Amino acid sequence: METEIIVAVAVFFAAALTVPAGFGLSTMITPVILILMPPHEAVAVVAVIHGIHNGVKYAVLKEHLDLGAVKKYGIWLVIGAIIGASLQGLVPEDPLLIVIGIFLITLPLLSLSEGWTGYRIPEANDRLGGFGSGFMGGLSGHQGALRAMFLKRRLSDKMAYAATASVLALCVDLSRIPVYLFFNGGDIMQHLEVTIGLSIAAIFGVKSGKKFLEKAKTKSIQLGITIGIVASGFYYIYTALN
Repeated sequence: METEIIVAVAVFFAAALTVPAGFGLSTMITPVILILMPPHEAVAVVAVIHGIHNGVKYAVLKEHLDLGAVKKYGIWLVIGAIIGASLQGLVPEDPLLIVIGIFLITLPLLSLSEGWTGYRIPEANDRLGGFGSGFMGGLSGHQGALRAMFLKRRLSDKMAYAATASVLALCVDLSRIPVYLFFNGGDIMQHLEVTIGLSIAAIFGVKSGKKFLEKAKTKSIQLGITIGIVASGFYYIYTALN
């Protein structure tokens, strides 16, 4: 019981911090949920929490939504998510963790390097980024870092970015959750009580995060979460190899 409480507290703070950052919830809470269950089930449970989190985040920020960005990227995210989720159950646990780890290390570093080089990804490639974000979201649950790379440069307003990112993430969640349930529904339902409890913690986190967003220095939060993402990537690889 104590372990579940600790995990719930971690989910609350992660949900609050990722409102201004616009990404990072899956990355921050997956390691702690892995304490409670195996990787494949953890990815599915995190997807449910992630979906509820983004649904509530959209509800509190919907007046700032950029509908044009949703129309532009949404279909590619959905296609990628369905394909990735369909492949998720076919990848053994250790290789899955290694894939997640490499992804989490590589993308944030590429994102940071853009600030050093001044390179800007052409807008024509954003659809590919949308597909890739959805695919990795379906495969591993870690969609936010790639989505942030193509979305945050298009939406400079932090409220519009947070609202739009939540809807795009929700598109991925609503696409991949039915696939997870179809292939692994019995195992996932065993963790229903934990999923509900952690989802409630995420909802309260969103409420706190909205207040924080209006005052926060978003770049500082994004940098802190990026560092955490890279560290968790190394952790996943270490866990898989040991």
